[in-house]
Amino acid sequence: MTDAVGSIDMPDAQDEAPESKKTRKGGKRAKKGPLKRLALFYRQVVAELRKVVWPTRNQLTTYTTVVIVFVVIMIGLVTVIDYGLNHAAKYVFG
Repeated sequence: MTDAVGSIDMPDAQDEAPESKKTRKGGKRAKKGPLKRLALFYRQVVAELRKVVWPTRNQLTTYTTVVIVFVVIMIGLVTVIDYGLNHAAKYVFG
């Protein structure tokens, strides 16, 4: 009988790292200066922002309206609860 591929007894060949290859201590970042690292970071940020699916003007208006209405409702709810607890505390404690 043979073991299944990837079992504990028989690891896959690609899982084994070659022992003769030595890695540098700092990796690729160690030999770049701070300005090059900052430029790389900026390029990566711009590349990620280009991947973003930006909302249309109508979607943005709808989302903004929904958020404002929700916030106004929550302000009203908290105000009513605060007003009720204030009067309850005055009634209980005199």
